[in-house]
Amino acid sequence: MMAFVQFSKVSLAFGDRDILKDVAVYLAAGTKAALTGTNGSGKSTLMKVLAGFIETDSGERVVQKDTRISYLPQSGIVFKDSTLIEEVDRAFEYGHNLLKELDLLGDELKKEEYSQNDSKNAYLLEQYHELQQKLEQSDWYRRKSISEQVLVGLGFSQNDFYRSVSEFSGGWQMRIALAKILLEKPDILLLDEPTNYLDIEARKWLEQWLQDFKGGFLIVSHDRYFLDVTVNEVYELFNGALHRYSGNYSKYEDIRRAEIDRLVANYELQQEEIKKLEDFIRRFGAKASKAAQAQERMKMLEKIERIEIPENFKKIHFRFPPAPHSGNLVLTVSELSKTYLPSAENLEPNCVIKNLDFVLEKGERLVVAGRNGAGKTTLLRIVAEQDSDFSGKIKLGAGVSIGYFSQDSAEQLEGTQSVLETIENESPLELIPKIRDMLGAFLFRGDDVYKQVSVLSGGEKSRLALLKLLLRPVNFLILDEPTNHLDLTSKDVLLEALKDFGGTILFVSHDRSFIENLATRVIELKPGSARLFAGDYNYYLERLEAEENGAPVDTSTNESKQAANVTQAKTEAQESQYNWEEEKRRKNERKKLEREEEQLMNKIAKAEEEKSALEAQLALPHIYSDIAKSSAVQKKIEAIEEEIEKLNAQWESCAESIESLV
Repeated sequence: MMAFVQFSKVSLAFGDRDILKDVAVYLAAGTKAALTGTNGSGKSTLMKVLAGFIETDSGERVVQKDTRISYLPQSGIVFKDSTLIEEVDRAFEYGHNLLKELDLLGDELKKEEYSQNDSKNAYLLEQYHELQQKLEQSDWYRRKSISEQVLVGLGFSQNDFYRSVSEFSGGWQMRIALAKILLEKPDILLLDEPTNYLDIEARKWLEQWLQDFKGGFLIVSHDRYFLDVTVNEVYELFNGALHRYSGNYSKYEDIRRAEIDRLVANYELQQEEIKKLEDFIRRFGAKASKAAQAQERMKMLEKIERIEIPENFKKIHFRFPPAPHSGNLVLTVSELSKTYLPSAENLEPNCVIKNLDFVLEKGERLVVAGRNGAGKTTLLRIVAEQDSDFSGKIKLGAGVSIGYFSQDSAEQLEGTQSVLETIENESPLELIPKIRDMLGAFLFRGDDVYKQVSVLSGGEKSRLALLKLLLRPVNFLILDEPTNHLDLTSKDVLLEALKDFGGTILFVSHDRSFIENLATRVIELKPGSARLFAGDYNYYLERLEAEENGAPVDTSTNESKQAANVTQAKTEAQESQYNWEEEKRRKNERKKLEREEEQLMNKIAKAEEEKSALEAQLALPHIYSDIAKSSAVQKKIEAIEEEIEKLNAQWESCAESIESLV
């Protein structure tokens, strides 16, 4: 019989809130399904119900005999008192138990060896054969090699195998838990956010593993690309009801979006009807002659089943504050090297970055790729001026202002202010009306906005820190895993805002869909080496695939040309430093230009302030209602805009001249 788990008419309530209402779901071998819904909709609860960890108020749960179900929670698993390889070997407990049963059957067969009961012997032999087949299918005899394959696939090195599991951080603890779940080789897998702690390479490996998996799985993930390549059906949990959609996640979104469009149209019609009823009740409820009619409409109002729009399909959009002006050359990195000294965990010096050279121009979105430990976060910390222990040169361009986000940003948030107050204090005046929408986009909804910062979870603080950063007027964003702790809707909002951002971005992310839609260039780090790819992320992947298939590296590609240009510029700079008189002249000229640049920037800022003040005048009733006055103000605005345009042209020319002297 095929293994399966089936639920029908399952309901569960916490207090007066219905988490599940008449839910039906069927999971079997071959099921490749995703579970989606807004944060707090009950996805994790449903997973625990399916796993048998939570009992329901009503309904039926049917599990085929001998069906094995394995469940991975989002977090909270900690291992200790064993080595990594010993811990994952415990995943083969099923095989251990089968072996014990075989030993018992073997003893029983020996006892019956001289008996005349042929039917009993035949039965025992049949049972023994069935158990042997199950043991073989459980990968018991290949468990060592399979364990090593899974561990390496999830990012562990051979050196990690005999380390104590207690030495691993929280994210790596969850990787150990995931490895054990996969090695159990159950009939049904329930995975709640398995990609949270995986880099791109580990996610890619898990994608392939799930594609090859013969059992069934239900998975919760906020990685759209990951879901698209692994599932062929989607369950959506909304207001306690569960609905099934055929196809991958993108197809589900297309179908659901069309449904939402119809739902919004019906919602607007319903709101009009509700308003009419409420207006009638308000106007005539106190009049004796209309009391009966008002009462009737009140009953009609109470009977209306209110239409709700799912949060993950509400369209939210916001823009960053305008990025301050900067030069075209934003960042120059020359001969950058970083080595970590020996420690208790690593007895040898660890060179993560060696002689790195690259330049970053205004408007670029450069993603740093590479496996965990390749130095991605280290590079971002150095550029963001958070780490000064390195050799080489980091030079920012004229007018560059940095905004840096890392997972450590959350630790700096404390105090008794509410979430709403924190963002109000950081927000530019023009964005104040959109604060609630922005907080909603970053998963602070309803009463969550009144929570004190000091009581927020790590994930909530991380989201708040990211939103605070995005509200600051900077022109160079350095982002280390900005999509962690965001759902798919929040990622989309962030992505659109970053695509509209008028500045430059250097970032690290493990979300492939996010990278593909944002990156314009790629720098790949490996321990002690690096390569630049002058193309987007798909171009980078195509290059890697071509090289894996034995295609020669084309040294005439754009990135090779760029590397040659950087090397040439660096050589010329080294030669010119020996011409002391020329250097002195250039230095004096640069100082003069920098003073001129500062004066121009002050003039631009003053002109923009005057323009803002005039625009504010246009909003005054006594101005906009008077054609003569409003026309006069508009002419002043146009004159200032022309002046700003001229000043910007002068400033750009000045900034370029300064860069030519660097």
